Amino acid sequence: MTFALRFSLLGLLIGLLATSGTVFSQVKKTEEPPKETKKKAEEAPKEKKAESKAAKEDDYYKILRYQPPMNEVLDAGALEIMPDGKVAVGTRRGEIWMIDNAYADDPNEAKFTRFAHGMHEILGLAQKDGWLYVTQRPDVSRIKDTNNDGKADVFEVVTDGWEINGDYHEYAFGSRFDKDGNIWIVLCLTGSFNSNNKFRGWGGKVGADGKFIPTTSGVRSPGGIGFDAEGNVFYSDNQGPWNGTCSLKYLPVGGFVGHPDSFRWYKEKEAKYLGEPPAVPKSGSRIMTEAKKIPQFYPPPVMFPYGRMGNSTSGFDVDLSGGKFGPFNKQLFVADQSHSTIMRVYMEKVKDHWQGVCFPFRSGFGSGNVPVRFGKDGSLIVGGTNRGWGSRGNQPFAVERLAWTGKTPFEIHEMRAKSDGFEITFTKPVDVKTAGNIDSYSMNTFCYIYQASYGSPVVDETKAKITKVEVAKDGKSARLFIDGLVEGNIHELRAEGVRTIEGESLLHPQAFYTLNYIPAK
Repeated sequence: MTFALRFSLLGLLIGLLATSGTVFSQVKKTEEPPKETKKKAEEAPKEKKAESKAAKEDDYYKILRYQPPMNEVLDAGALEIMPDGKVAVGTRRGEIWMIDNAYADDPNEAKFTRFAHGMHEILGLAQKDGWLYVTQRPDVSRIKDTNNDGKADVFEVVTDGWEINGDYHEYAFGSRFDKDGNIWIVLCLTGSFNSNNKFRGWGGKVGADGKFIPTTSGVRSPGGIGFDAEGNVFYSDNQGPWNGTCSLKYLPVGGFVGHPDSFRWYKEKEAKYLGEPPAVPKSGSRIMTEAKKIPQFYPPPVMFPYGRMGNSTSGFDVDLSGGKFGPFNKQLFVADQSHSTIMRVYMEKVKDHWQGVCFPFRSGFGSGNVPVRFGKDGSLIVGGTNRGWGSRGNQPFAVERLAWTGKTPFEIHEMRAKSDGFEITFTKPVDVKTAGNIDSYSMNTFCYIYQASYGSPVVDETKAKITKVEVAKDGKSARLFIDGLVEGNIHELRAEGVRTIEGESLLHPQAFYTLNYIPAK
């Protein structure tokens, strides 16, 4: 997470202005009409206009803002839901706070109590068997309140199987427990550029024996780690060297995920079981070109176009609420720190690789979103911090809750790749005339340079031609036949012309599908 490098004042301003839905607009001065024209207009009978109200994100998902204790700094880096219903908040300052009554309709009724302090940059929390496991910069520790006074009194180091030297960017992000009892870890590179310290730029897992087992090389600057609905482990990575844009990446055992500087640690005894390091990719190439040459290289399943979907992808969680959060069950909800947003992700497996699509979902959070966690009531707890990084949300920190109002937004629900196009589904039945009209859609494709230099401009832009649209009889899906699919490119779909039967337009008509592999059928 190279937030410090990314968020200079100029960089933040450019990021704000470059994205869709920007809060800034150019104001054009208009001339005063001639007095005679103005008088006639005032005297003319006023035509009664039908009132129309454009749908807003707030109509469907409300942001409820907690009020942390006065004069305390809760710059959230991690969240966990405790068995008793409390919400644990780990901070970058090394504290853990518990929120009681977190799901009250009025967030002011929530109560904050400090549970622990004295740790360092907490970016992972997981609870198990009465212990709270804490992923902090130097290690994974576990803490417990043994005398039931509401404060942790036992602190034990579980593992410290990686090195640190005090560099600002040496973040360590930790997951919850997987189904086998492991905590997964991703380690930021030193300075976000090099792997001069042991296992910087690696992903791995910590088992019950407390040993850190490195599993995956090529990590650059993570912003979060977690699981999909089936328990597959993913992490978010940020734009920079060998990363043209931010992305959601899979962590396969024995795999390589993009940044080659970490290859030097394959020689360590903990990593020798993985064999020889992969071939070094060619700088200036394209991701899929190199993935075809390097068997261990697993391309990013979902890329978030820089500036358009955010600038610093961070934490995420999967919706397993069974409908308590709306119609997006089993999809991932991914935070962006710089844009203070939550994005939505749907993934599928094509040619034995994960890939998928990202959608805008909710903006307007108070600070820079980092951790997110679904609560016991199905709402999404969101933690924010902009300390040293900057964010569109102008508060230095925030803890908020995103709750579904019960109203279903009209959205593209899923987007699946086909050999000759895409199938899209909707959250509401569509009007066949508008949904079946080719002119209701447009599609562009593009990608990024895979290079050792920092980031990348958009390159290899093409325009895909939609040749035919078939709408399902139930009105819940449409098949787009497309001439000009490009393997390895992001495919940007816009569906501004699609309407529901009642005439409602899509709340978010845009989708970005990372088409690493085109299905055979």
